[in-house]
Amino acid sequence: MCGRYFRRSDKQRLAEAFHTGLPTSFDILTSYNVAPQSFQPVIRLSAETGHREFAQMRWGLIPFWSKDAKVGYSTINAKAETVATSPLYREALKRRRCLVPADGFYEWQKIDAKTKQPYAIALTDGAPLAFAGLWERWVDKVTNQPLETYTIITTEPNELTSTIHNRMPVILAPKDYERWMAPADPAQLPVDLLRPYDADKMMTWKVGKDVGNIRNNGPTVCEPA
Repeated sequence: MCGRYFRRSDKQRLAEAFHTGLPTSFDILTSYNVAPQSFQPVIRLSAETGHREFAQMRWGLIPFWSKDAKVGYSTINAKAETVATSPLYREALKRRRCLVPADGFYEWQKIDAKTKQPYAIALTDGAPLAFAGLWERWVDKVTNQPLETYTIITTEPNELTSTIHNRMPVILAPKDYERWMAPADPAQLPVDLLRPYDADKMMTWKVGKDVGNIRNNGPTVCEPA
Protein backbone atom coordinates (compact mmCIF):
# COMPACT_ATOMS: atom_id res chain seq x y z
CA MET A 1 0.00 0.00 0.00
CA CYS A 2 0.96 3.66 -0.12
CA GLY A 3 -0.04 5.32 3.15
CA ARG A 4 2.41 8.24 3.24
CA TYR A 5 4.20 10.32 0.65
CA PHE A 6 6.08 13.60 0.42
CA ARG A 7 5.99 16.63 -1.84
CA ARG A 8 8.94 18.95 -1.38
CA SER A 9 8.79 20.68 -4.77
CA ASP A 10 7.31 24.16 -4.61
CA LYS A 11 4.21 25.09 -6.59
CA GLN A 12 6.13 26.68 -9.45
CA ARG A 13 8.24 23.57 -10.01
CA LEU A 14 5.11 21.40 -9.97
CA ALA A 15 3.34 23.66 -12.46
CA GLU A 16 6.32 23.45 -14.81
CA ALA A 17 6.73 19.70 -14.39
CA PHE A 18 3.08 18.96 -15.11
CA HIS A 19 2.45 21.74 -17.65
CA THR A 20 -0.42 23.35 -15.83
CA GLY A 21 -1.30 26.74 -14.41
CA LEU A 22 -1.33 27.54 -10.72
CA PRO A 23 -4.62 27.35 -8.83
CA THR A 24 -6.31 30.58 -7.75
CA SER A 25 -8.65 29.23 -5.07
CA PHE A 26 -6.02 27.52 -2.87
CA ASP A 27 -2.27 27.42 -2.33
CA ILE A 28 0.03 24.46 -2.91
CA LEU A 29 2.33 23.99 0.06
CA THR A 30 5.23 21.60 0.48
CA SER A 31 4.47 18.61 2.70
CA TYR A 32 7.05 16.12 3.89
CA ASN A 33 4.59 13.72 5.51
CA VAL A 34 1.33 13.57 3.57
CA ALA A 35 -1.19 11.42 5.43
CA PRO A 36 -4.65 10.03 4.61
CA GLN A 37 -7.65 12.31 5.18
CA SER A 38 -5.59 15.42 4.51
CA PHE A 39 -6.38 17.80 1.65
CA GLN A 40 -3.79 17.70 -1.13
CA PRO A 41 -3.40 18.92 -4.71
CA VAL A 42 -4.19 16.57 -7.58
CA ILE A 43 -4.18 17.21 -11.33
CA ARG A 44 -7.15 16.47 -13.55
CA LEU A 45 -8.54 17.65 -16.88
CA SER A 46 -10.87 20.63 -16.60
CA ALA A 47 -14.46 19.83 -17.52
CA GLU A 48 -14.71 23.28 -19.13
CA THR A 49 -11.47 23.59 -21.07
CA GLY A 50 -10.10 20.06 -21.26
CA HIS A 51 -6.75 21.40 -20.04
CA ARG A 52 -4.86 20.21 -16.98
CA GLU A 53 -5.78 21.90 -13.72
CA PHE A 54 -4.92 21.61 -10.05
CA ALA A 55 -7.75 20.69 -7.68
CA GLN A 56 -7.64 20.30 -3.92
CA MET A 57 -9.08 17.02 -2.68
CA ARG A 58 -9.11 14.86 0.43
CA TRP A 59 -7.11 11.64 0.38
CA GLY A 60 -9.48 8.67 0.78
CA LEU A 61 -12.00 8.20 -2.02
CA ILE A 62 -15.72 8.36 -1.28
CA PRO A 63 -17.84 6.92 -4.13
CA PHE A 64 -20.60 9.24 -5.31
CA TRP A 65 -23.22 6.70 -4.23
CA SER A 66 -21.93 6.22 -0.66
CA LYS A 67 -24.35 7.05 2.16
CA ASP A 68 -21.64 8.44 4.43
CA ALA A 69 -18.02 9.52 4.37
CA LYS A 70 -16.63 6.76 6.60
CA VAL A 71 -15.71 4.61 3.60
CA GLY A 72 -12.97 7.14 2.84
CA TYR A 73 -10.84 5.79 5.69
CA SER A 74 -10.32 2.47 3.87
CA THR A 75 -10.01 3.72 0.29
CA ILE A 76 -6.70 5.56 0.24
CA ASN A 77 -5.42 2.91 -2.18
CA ALA A 78 -7.05 0.97 -5.02
CA LYS A 79 -5.47 -2.25 -6.28
CA ALA A 80 -4.58 -2.22 -9.98
CA GLU A 81 -5.65 -5.84 -10.26
CA THR A 82 -9.26 -5.15 -9.22
CA VAL A 83 -9.79 -1.43 -9.85
CA ALA A 84 -11.79 -2.07 -13.04
CA THR A 85 -14.28 -4.40 -11.32
CA SER A 86 -14.56 -3.02 -7.79
CA PRO A 87 -17.82 -1.10 -7.16
CA LEU A 88 -15.76 1.41 -5.17
CA TYR A 89 -13.61 2.46 -8.11
CA ARG A 90 -14.91 1.24 -11.47
CA GLU A 91 -16.97 4.34 -12.28
CA ALA A 92 -14.13 6.66 -11.33
CA LEU A 93 -11.77 4.62 -13.50
CA LYS A 94 -14.04 5.19 -16.49
CA ARG A 95 -14.42 8.96 -16.10
CA ARG A 96 -12.35 10.50 -13.33
CA ARG A 97 -8.66 9.62 -13.62
CA CYS A 98 -6.09 12.01 -12.20
CA LEU A 99 -2.43 12.53 -11.33
CA VAL A 100 -1.26 12.80 -7.74
CA PRO A 101 1.94 14.91 -7.70
CA ALA A 102 4.70 13.94 -5.29
CA ASP A 103 8.45 13.74 -4.93
CA GLY A 104 8.50 10.33 -3.29
CA PHE A 105 6.76 8.01 -0.86
CA TYR A 106 7.42 6.05 2.31
CA GLU A 107 7.21 2.35 3.05
CA TRP A 108 7.98 0.37 6.21
CA GLN A 109 10.15 -2.75 6.05
CA LYS A 110 9.31 -5.36 8.66
CA ILE A 111 12.48 -6.29 10.55
CA ASP A 112 10.90 -8.52 13.17
CA ALA A 113 7.62 -8.88 15.06
CA LYS A 114 8.14 -5.58 16.87
CA THR A 115 10.35 -3.53 14.56
CA LYS A 116 9.77 -1.77 11.24
CA GLN A 117 12.28 0.40 9.40
CA PRO A 118 10.85 3.28 7.36
CA TYR A 119 12.28 4.03 3.92
CA ALA A 120 11.83 6.91 1.51
CA ILE A 121 11.59 6.05 -2.19
CA ALA A 122 11.99 8.52 -5.06
CA LEU A 123 13.28 8.91 -8.61
CA THR A 124 17.04 8.90 -9.12
CA ASP A 125 16.93 12.17 -11.06
CA GLY A 126 15.11 13.96 -8.24
CA ALA A 127 12.23 14.99 -10.49
CA PRO A 128 8.65 15.27 -9.27
CA LEU A 129 6.58 12.19 -10.03
CA ALA A 130 2.92 11.39 -10.54
CA PHE A 131 0.96 8.57 -8.96
CA ALA A 132 -1.97 7.21 -10.97
CA GLY A 133 -5.06 8.36 -9.13
CA LEU A 134 -8.86 8.37 -9.28
CA TRP A 135 -11.16 11.04 -7.93
CA GLU A 136 -14.81 11.37 -7.00
CA ARG A 137 -17.28 14.11 -6.12
CA TRP A 138 -19.54 13.14 -3.23
CA VAL A 139 -22.39 15.20 -1.77
CA ASP A 140 -23.21 15.04 1.93
CA LYS A 141 -26.92 14.21 2.17
CA VAL A 142 -27.27 16.17 5.44
CA THR A 143 -25.44 19.40 4.63
CA ASN A 144 -25.74 19.17 0.83
CA GLN A 145 -22.06 20.13 0.67
CA PRO A 146 -19.88 18.57 -2.04
CA LEU A 147 -16.56 16.92 -1.22
CA GLU A 148 -13.96 15.84 -3.75
CA THR A 149 -11.72 12.93 -2.77
CA TYR A 150 -9.04 10.77 -4.36
CA THR A 151 -7.26 7.44 -4.14
CA ILE A 152 -3.82 6.25 -5.27
CA ILE A 153 -3.63 3.06 -7.33
CA THR A 154 -1.09 0.45 -6.24
CA THR A 155 0.47 -2.50 -8.03
CA GLU A 156 2.97 -5.27 -7.39
CA PRO A 157 6.45 -4.07 -6.41
CA ASN A 158 9.44 -3.80 -8.72
CA GLU A 159 12.85 -5.29 -7.91
CA LEU A 160 13.79 -2.33 -5.71
CA THR A 161 10.62 -1.87 -3.68
CA SER A 162 10.04 -5.61 -3.21
CA THR A 163 12.91 -5.65 -0.72
CA ILE A 164 10.87 -3.27 1.46
CA HIS A 165 7.18 -3.92 0.84
CA ASN A 166 4.84 -6.13 -1.17
CA ARG A 167 3.06 -3.24 -2.94
CA MET A 168 4.02 0.06 -4.54
CA PRO A 169 2.06 3.00 -5.94
CA VAL A 170 1.66 3.16 -9.70
CA ILE A 171 4.05 5.84 -10.99
CA LEU A 172 3.27 7.15 -14.46
CA ALA A 173 5.88 8.24 -16.99
CA PRO A 174 5.40 11.84 -18.23
CA LYS A 175 4.65 10.56 -21.73
CA ASP A 176 1.64 8.70 -20.31
CA TYR A 177 0.07 11.56 -18.32
CA GLU A 178 -2.24 12.64 -21.12
CA ARG A 179 -3.43 9.15 -22.00
CA TRP A 180 -4.12 8.35 -18.36
CA MET A 181 -6.38 11.38 -17.89
CA ALA A 182 -7.95 11.70 -21.35
CA PRO A 183 -11.53 10.50 -21.94
CA ALA A 184 -11.54 6.97 -23.30
CA ASP A 185 -13.93 4.32 -24.50
CA PRO A 186 -14.84 2.11 -21.49
CA ALA A 187 -13.62 -0.87 -23.51
CA GLN A 188 -10.23 0.76 -24.05
CA LEU A 189 -9.31 2.17 -20.64
CA PRO A 190 -5.56 2.73 -20.09
CA VAL A 191 -5.21 -0.06 -17.54
CA ASP A 192 -2.02 -1.23 -19.25
CA LEU A 193 -0.31 1.72 -17.55
CA LEU A 194 -1.00 0.22 -14.12
CA ARG A 195 2.31 -1.58 -13.80
CA PRO A 196 5.46 -1.34 -11.65
CA TYR A 197 7.80 1.53 -12.47
CA ASP A 198 11.31 0.89 -13.78
CA ALA A 199 13.44 0.01 -10.74
CA ASP A 200 16.59 1.36 -12.42
CA LYS A 201 15.08 4.85 -12.31
CA MET A 202 14.34 4.74 -8.58
CA MET A 203 16.31 4.95 -5.36
CA THR A 204 15.57 4.34 -1.70
CA TRP A 205 17.08 5.34 1.64
CA LYS A 206 16.41 4.80 5.32
CA VAL A 207 14.65 7.59 7.20
CA GLY A 208 14.06 8.17 10.89
CA LYS A 209 11.06 6.95 12.82
CA ASP A 210 9.71 10.50 13.11
CA VAL A 211 7.86 9.88 9.87
CA GLY A 212 5.52 7.58 11.78
CA ASN A 213 3.90 10.59 13.48
CA ILE A 214 1.94 12.82 11.11
CA ARG A 215 2.64 15.81 13.35
CA ASN A 216 6.23 15.67 12.11
CA ASN A 217 6.14 17.44 8.76
CA GLY A 218 9.47 19.20 8.33
CA PRO A 219 12.26 18.67 5.76
CA THR A 220 14.22 16.40 8.12
CA VAL A 221 11.48 13.75 7.98
CA CYS A 222 12.58 12.53 4.55
CA GLU A 223 16.32 13.03 5.02
CA PRO A 224 18.59 9.96 5.31
CA ALA A 225 18.69 8.56 8.82
